[in-house]
Amino acid sequence: MSSLPRTRVTVLHGVNLDQLGRRDPAIYGSLTLEQLEQRIGGFAAELGLRVQFFQSNHEGAFVEQLHRADEMADGILLNPGAWTHYSWAIRDALEIAALPAVEVHLSDVEAREEWRRTSVIRELCVATVSGKGPDGYREALVRLKEELTS
Repeated sequence: MSSLPRTRVTVLHGVNLDQLGRRDPAIYGSLTLEQLEQRIGGFAAELGLRVQFFQSNHEGAFVEQLHRADEMADGILLNPGAWTHYSWAIRDALEIAALPAVEVHLSDVEAREEWRRTSVIRELCVATVSGKGPDGYREALVRLKEELTS
């Protein structure tokens, strides 16, 4: 019996990512979240992946989305925003989801403030892509596809 291809990816955007286009363009670029999601959707289509998007500024809603992730996705691409650096609740929810995940950040968090260099989710992710702007999402999807097809 052959298994179905694993192509469903949920893309989770965290706190303040709905403010893209208003935030410092030198750090975050000029795309709005809607424009970024259109670009990610194009990258995914080229790779034969199906994406769905979720964004919240409410940590509990983000956690609940992770709790449901295994029902709707084969893999997770997530940018929790500032929650990356301190949300143990999101870390635990990602562990519960038990799906391959890639952490992605528009800006180069390693070259920014010291506190941004900490990621409480990194050890649960198969890769981290940081500082490559919107194209980082393509790289993250490529890495996630590798994980889903191996």
